[in-house]
Amino acid sequence: MIASLAETGQQTPIVVVGPTEANARYVVIDGHKRIAALRQLGRDIVDATVWAMSAADALLLERSMRFSRPESALEQGWLLAEMEQRFGYSREELARRFDRSVSWVGRRLALVELLPGAVQQQVRLGKIAAQMAIKFLVPMARVSAQDCERMAAVWVKHHCDSRQAAQLYAAWREGSRVVRDRILQEPELYLKTQRPLEAEADSSAAELERDLDTAVALLQRVGRRLNAALPEMDGPQQQQARGRIERARRELNRISERIEQQREKQETRHAEPGATKRDSGDERAAHQHTRDIARVAAVTPDHTPSAALELHARAGDPADGEGRALPPADPGSFGQLQGESRASP
Repeated sequence: MIASLAETGQQTPIVVVGPTEANARYVVIDGHKRIAALRQLGRDIVDATVWAMSAADALLLERSMRFSRPESALEQGWLLAEMEQRFGYSREELARRFDRSVSWVGRRLALVELLPGAVQQQVRLGKIAAQMAIKFLVPMARVSAQDCERMAAVWVKHHCDSRQAAQLYAAWREGSRVVRDRILQEPELYLKTQRPLEAEADSSAAELERDLDTAVALLQRVGRRLNAALPEMDGPQQQQARGRIERARRELNRISERIEQQREKQETRHAEPGATKRDSGDERAAHQHTRDIARVAAVTPDHTPSAALELHARAGDPADGEGRALPPADPGSFGQLQGESRASP
């Protein structure tokens, strides 16, 4: 609010009553936040509207106005159109007056300026949601008002939800003239063709979740029946039941292990995205093992390092890639190493 007041100034006056014989000052009924914001901006003047009534009557009136039924998008569009056409307000000025964006004003105006009267009536009665009309019917009305009316009638007749409305609109938008007429003439046929596609889109993961839920429910039912069945079961029957339970446990363990293996693979893939066949984990482990053996072999029995080990310690182990000899054709690098070997001043 402070930013808006600083940029465009006060657009809506506050509401006050007074002064009266009992109170010589004005009493603010609506606009306390605007007053506080103007004070922070260093303003000492505020626009106000004076209601010629007592403070109590003004409070009751303000409350009834605040808790009245909110305006629908269509009613907002009618008001904006009246302000634009009769009083000459621009869309930018309307956006400032209503504390909204210019696109919000444009969408509401499109409802009353582009939609045919029959479609507006369906929106007003609540048979078509205003958001669906703004998103789908308004673009259709820009192309063909007749198709817009037919599509609205289809939605009402078949009680289409937002998903079905989006499917029909997308098919109409992408289709030829013949396809558009066919969709509007037989929309139920098109919607029926979409159901198998939706069924195929049902992922295997969802099917697995349903199967696991079914398995859990079966195990819970077995647990409930077990209490009643135990007194009637003899030794062989108990042994058979335990065998079945063990087979079920092994199968569940295998499923759990497969899930865990897949999770580890995914974590490894995310942690080492650049791993290649030449740099696999197994080869690195084998390489490390070979280096450790070589270092143990290079130590004499009396735990004194051999000459070979001392040489590796001074020059660096070539297997580590840290002590590779520089190519003789690189004198600049050799000079840099000489500089690094000198003692610092």
